[in-house]
Amino acid sequence: MTPQERTQIKTKIIEEIAHLHKQIKALEAITQPIAPDCSLGRLTRVEAMNEKAVNDRILDESRLKLKRLESAMHRVDREDFGICIDCEEDIAIGRLMIRPESVRCIACATQFQKGK
Repeated sequence: MTPQERTQIKTKIIEEIAHLHKQIKALEAITQPIAPDCSLGRLTRVEAMNEKAVNDRILDESRLKLKRLESAMHRVDREDFGICIDCEEDIAIGRLMIRPESVRCIACATQFQKGK
C-alpha cells in the first residue's frame, strides 16, 4: 500500500467516524422508550414500537461499525494494515476504500460468511 493510499483510507475512516457519530446521536434521540401513557391509538403504538425496533437495530449496527472503524484508525499506520488476517495477502485497495474496517480479503470474507 502506498503512502497516498494509506492517507486516502485514513481520510475515509475519519469521515465515516464523523458521520456515524452524527447518525448515532440522531438514532439515540428517536429510540427512546415509548411511554405506556402516551396517547397513541393501538395500531399507531404498534407501528411506533416496530419502528423503534428497526431503529434500535440500526443503532446497534452503527455502534458496531463505529468500534470497527475506530479499531481500523488505530491500525491504519501499522505495516500489517490492509493484510488479510486469514490468508495474509493484501486486501484490495478498492475494498479498503469502501470498507476501511475490513480485516479480510473478499475471498476469505466470503469463506468466513459461509462458515457462519
